[in-house]
Amino acid sequence: MIITTTPSVEGKKIVEYKGIVFGEVVSGVDFVKDFAAGITNFFGGRSGSYEEELLAARENALREMQQRAYQMGANAVVGVDIDYEVLGTNNGMLMVSASGTAVRVENE
Repeated sequence: MIITTTPSVEGKKIVEYKGIVFGEVVSGVDFVKDFAAGITNFFGGRSGSYEEELLAARENALREMQQRAYQMGANAVVGVDIDYEVLGTNNGMLMVSASGTAVRVENE
């Protein structure tokens, strides 16, 4: 399946619009990651634990969106947008959502 942020797929004609699809992932950030990130922040540098969490959440949201598009009969998702939100009373949750338009493009 083709996943793209552009409104079309270069070299392919969109033959059917299936609808808007979403993939959402809510992930908790635990004490150990907070502690490790705090130390990294104190000494400078990047927080590998947060980066790994963000990468996994983004990949899972895209995968979920792709599965929903497939279930609708799509073979591509165009206009993909990824959003990030911090949730919870102590900002201890990370939500990643991916959205786009599920379409069928011509097969060559």
